Amino acid sequence: MSSVFDHPWLGGLFRDAEMGAIWSPDAQLAAMRAFEAAWSRALGIAGLAPADQAERAARAIEGMGFDTGALRAGTARDGVVVPALVVQMKAAAGADALAVHMGATSQDVIDSALAVAMGASLDGIAPRLVSLGRALAELDARFGANPLMGRTRMQAATEITVADRIAPWRLPLAAHLVRLEELRDRVVRVQIGGASGDRRALGDKADVVAASVATQLGLGNPPRAWHAMRDGVAEFAGFLSLVSGTLGKMGQDIALMAQQGIDEVALSGGGGSSAMPHKQNPVAAELLVTLARFNAGSLGQIHQAMIHEQERSGAAWALEWIVLPDMAQATGRALAVAEQLCGQITSLGRPRA
Repeated sequence: MSSVFDHPWLGGLFRDAEMGAIWSPDAQLAAMRAFEAAWSRALGIAGLAPADQAERAARAIEGMGFDTGALRAGTARDGVVVPALVVQMKAAAGADALAVHMGATSQDVIDSALAVAMGASLDGIAPRLVSLGRALAELDARFGANPLMGRTRMQAATEITVADRIAPWRLPLAAHLVRLEELRDRVVRVQIGGASGDRRALGDKADVVAASVATQLGLGNPPRAWHAMRDGVAEFAGFLSLVSGTLGKMGQDIALMAQQGIDEVALSGGGGSSAMPHKQNPVAAELLVTLARFNAGSLGQIHQAMIHEQERSGAAWALEWIVLPDMAQATGRALAVAEQLCGQITSLGRPRA
C-alpha cells in the first residue's frame, strides 16, 4: 500500500499539493543538483579548482539529465543516492570532473537538500498560519458573543461564550509564527563537514567554500557541520507537531460540538454516509484530529533519529527520510482543512434571545 499522502483515493483526503511538491523526489533532486553546482563554483572561488573549470562543471551539472534507474540501483547498493549521482555528474562534466564534489560527502549533499526543504516548508506554513488566524477572527466576530456551555472533563461546567471556545484555537497561531521565525536560523543551514565532519579536506579554504555554498543556496552557515547533531531537525519536526496539535484540538472541539443532541455548531458540506443518508459527518474536524495524532506519534521517531553514533549514522539518518516528508505534508493539509472548516461553519453557539 502506498502512502496515504499520494494514494490514488486516500490522497483526496490527506494530500497537500504544496507540501507534497516541496518534499517530492523531483524537488530533492533539484536541491542536490543546486548544492553540487554551488559546490563546484565555490571550489573555483576558493582557488581549489581553476575558476573556468569550476564554472563549466557547475553549468554541466545544471544542464544535465539523470538516469533515475541508476540512481535507484545505486541507492540500494550504497544506502545513499549521492555516489551514483556523482558518477553521473562527473560524466556530464567530462574533462572538468575534478571540480565536481571534491571535498564534499554524501551527507553534505543530502542534509543541505533537507535544509532547503525545511526552509521552503516554513515559507509555506507562515502565510497559512496568518490566513487561518484571519478566518478564526472572522468566526469570533460573527459568533463570539453567543453563549455556550463550558465543559470540563466533558461535563457541563459554567456558561461561557463562543469567543472563549475559539480562543484556544486562535491564540496559539501567533505563538507558532514566533516559533517559526526563531527556529529558522537553527534549521535552515547548509551542511558542510566532509568525511568526518571536520571539513579537513578543504584545508584553510573551508570557511570560504562553506560561505559561498550557503550564500548561493540561501542557507545559514553554521560554524561546524551538524552531521551528528540532529536537534535542529527534531525542532523542525516538533514545530510541525505543535501546529497540527493546535489544529487537532480545534477539530476535536468542533466534532464534539456537532454531536446530535448538543448541536452547538452547524456545518455545511459535511461528509455523507453510505448507509444513513440523513447524516452529515464532521469529516474535516475528524481529519484534523487524525493528522494531529499522526504527527504526535511520528515525532517520537524523529527523537529516536537524534541518536547518531560517533560522527555519522546510517540507521538514524535514514529514519528522518521516512518520517519527515509525511509530517510536513500532514501539517500542510491540517492548515488547509482548518481554514476550510472555518468556512463551513454556519452557526456557532446559541444565539442570544
